[in-house]
Amino acid sequence: MTKIKTYEQYQWAVGRVEQLLPLVNDDTPEDNPNLIELELLSNLVADYSEEHYDIGMPTLNDAMKLRMAELGLTQKGLADLLGVSPSRINDYFSGRAEPTLKTAKKIYHKLGIEPAIILG
Repeated sequence: MTKIKTYEQYQWAVGRVEQLLPLVNDDTPEDNPNLIELELLSNLVADYSEEHYDIGMPTLNDAMKLRMAELGLTQKGLADLLGVSPSRINDYFSGRAEPTLKTAKKIYHKLGIEPAIILG
């Protein structure tokens, strides 16, 4: 199989991956048949998933709101953490403004949001 073409093939491949996972670990030799099959099927499953179920990259707003929830921050708390005004945070969320480079660096360092998400 070079490509998963149907949902049924996808379901079978996912099931087989789940069967193979307990049979390999970090110490499994690269020429082990189970490891080889697992890598091949995992790549096919990933390709199918990307094509049919890709959710895309989260927006900066989504990532910041998620991180706020995880850290228990309010918009004011987030503003204090980033050194900007609460109204500036509101501008980011409403799309009226984008973070400056300085603020983008703080978002990365203090919230752990990946640069690709920050830069959109």
